[in-house]
Amino acid sequence: MFPLIRGWTDLQRSPEANLRLGLVLSFVAGATNAGGFLAVGRYTSHMTGIVSSMADDMVLGHLGLALAGLTCLIAFLMGAMCTAIMVNWGLRQQLRSSYSLPLLLESFALLIFGLFGAAIAAWSQVFLPITVVLLCFIMGLQNAVITKISKADIRTTHITGLVTDIGIELGKWVYINRSSATPSVRANRQRLQVHSGLVLGFLLGGVFGALGFNYVGYVTTVPLAGLLWLLSLRPLLDDLRQRAA
Repeated sequence: MFPLIRGWTDLQRSPEANLRLGLVLSFVAGATNAGGFLAVGRYTSHMTGIVSSMADDMVLGHLGLALAGLTCLIAFLMGAMCTAIMVNWGLRQQLRSSYSLPLLLESFALLIFGLFGAAIAAWSQVFLPITVVLLCFIMGLQNAVITKISKADIRTTHITGLVTDIGIELGKWVYINRSSATPSVRANRQRLQVHSGLVLGFLLGGVFGALGFNYVGYVTTVPLAGLLWLLSLRPLLDDLRQRAA
């Protein structure tokens, strides 16, 4: 299994490795977002919607809801900050697992989310807000991972931006170049394929998450966490061997 995922989270990167990792993380993000909605009744990757809801709530005088939205926003921000801190610390320590560390943390957070499942039903007033904040933290953590790895070429939760870029490239693709006096308008087909793949990965992950949470419940987080562990484990083992040598 390891040879199949060799290089996916290593320091030495290639565009192909970035794309493969981006597709997997898009799937995980879609599953977590859709499954999380069934669990807590809120999408946690959509910061645009959360900020818009905060504005509406403040105008309507729903200060409690506005404060809840602000908490979600801060949790997403803290997740992204945590990724930056862990990756930069790992790079300064010259760890091959620098990019794996946030994914390992995300896998633990997903398992915690799964463990909260039974408690949510019994203690919804206490655990439901905590779970929403945890999911927002996970989304910020993961989006920052692939953003930092790919130098902002790939994002896994910002579907609005991906669909916008797809529309731009499709517009170029169907554009009719009537004059040869000016440079022709050409679509970037590679970018179109990459962004379409990321959107599809997010959609398929959403279907998996929705089906899983609808039929088997919070145990759906276990294979997602295991997938992140699998992607992260090889660089981590390499670091442990090097330190032990």
